[in-house]
Amino acid sequence: MAVTPPPQTSFVETMEVLLVNSGLRLVLAVVILSVGWVGATWAKRWTEAGLRRLPIDATLKPLLASLVRYAILLITMILVLEQFGVQIASLIAVLAGAGLAIGLAMQGTLSNVAAGLMLLILRPFRVGHFIEAAGQSGTVREIGLFTTLMTTRDLVYVSIPNSAIFSAVTINYTREPIRRVRFAVTVDIANDLGKVAEVIERSLAANKYAVASPPASAVVDQLLEYSVVMSARAHVRSLDYWAALHAMQLEVKAALAGADILFAATRQAPVVRNEPASDITAPPAPG
Repeated sequence: MAVTPPPQTSFVETMEVLLVNSGLRLVLAVVILSVGWVGATWAKRWTEAGLRRLPIDATLKPLLASLVRYAILLITMILVLEQFGVQIASLIAVLAGAGLAIGLAMQGTLSNVAAGLMLLILRPFRVGHFIEAAGQSGTVREIGLFTTLMTTRDLVYVSIPNSAIFSAVTINYTREPIRRVRFAVTVDIANDLGKVAEVIERSLAANKYAVASPPASAVVDQLLEYSVVMSARAHVRSLDYWAALHAMQLEVKAALAGADILFAATRQAPVVRNEPASDITAPPAPG
């Protein structure tokens, strides 16, 4: 019985099949990448919206939303590579081998990630706190994996690498529930200092932002030639600090004026030159 040989496939037909298959895989990979990228962005937004309703620390919410986005992007890349015949097991082995080289090449970036995790664990500050770190001061908006975002008092956007914050001194002005307001008041030295202190303390205590304990105080800070610098001190809630500082200064100034307290004034004394008469040269006689 004769065996029928399989039909011979020409080179052109083979190339056409390969091109069609490769083209379909390429189109499918592009579709998967586009859908995954858009889906990751929307998933992050939905996660942020959902986390707003949950009693979770505001510092962790941006981080959790970012992790959801990165997880979807990772799955998307795996599906795209599968379209080109890349074996996932082989890919993991290659990534494991290249991880050391990538880690050495990206020491700065990875240090930011490690510092970000330590900031989330140690919690030297939280979202909404006013801090000073790495030479910048502002209100913390977000603690990310790589950077911490802040807004200055002038509403300027600032992004600081986490490693720079973690390795430097951080001053948190909001963490404590109350904060002391302190400003200088310069009055004339001719005033009764006891009366001056009493007027300042009474004005500070009557301010709507002042707390009862610790009580307000006014003490002599400097004794100058013609003036006295008084130090006015009062405690307020940390969130009310700036409003209290401005209001207290205005009210203290008005209270001192109402009590006829003299403010410091510059004195000018005549210059006396003690020169021997013999050293004074007489003007020449008119010719």
